[in-house]
Amino acid sequence: MNGLRTSQLAAAAGVNAQTLRYYERRGLLAEPQRSLGGHRLYPEQALTVLRVIKAAQRLGFTLEEVADLLDGTRFGRRRVDAGLQARAIAKLAEVDAKLAELTAVRDTLRAALAAGCDDLIACSESPCCPVPFTDSRDGVPRAGGDCGC
Repeated sequence: MNGLRTSQLAAAAGVNAQTLRYYERRGLLAEPQRSLGGHRLYPEQALTVLRVIKAAQRLGFTLEEVADLLDGTRFGRRRVDAGLQARAIAKLAEVDAKLAELTAVRDTLRAALAAGCDDLIACSESPCCPVPFTDSRDGVPRAGGDCGC
């Protein structure tokens, strides 16, 4: 019986054995055959599946999203439209939104540094501080300009 043992597959994919078992429980990785001695024997394709899972995670997909994407490509029923395009578009929109948020945070931090802000309390009381503090009475962000607070 040919195949990769758990330790071989885990090493080749750069994961640990517990990750393999977890992916099996989640349905991401098919349960392997067993050798006569009871050892798990994974087919070579399991390594490809693991690499795809890890690559998708690096792109920001959750394991649930990866499972949905893999579902359309398994068991000989590979769909022409496995949903990657639509999911990639949605993921790209999420990434763009996060980048916009992080850019705003970066710009505010740069402005606070340039303004010489060193004390959040003092800064919050100054109308010219670049850090957007919200007035709890009306929920309107308050920020100002370069004042050296």
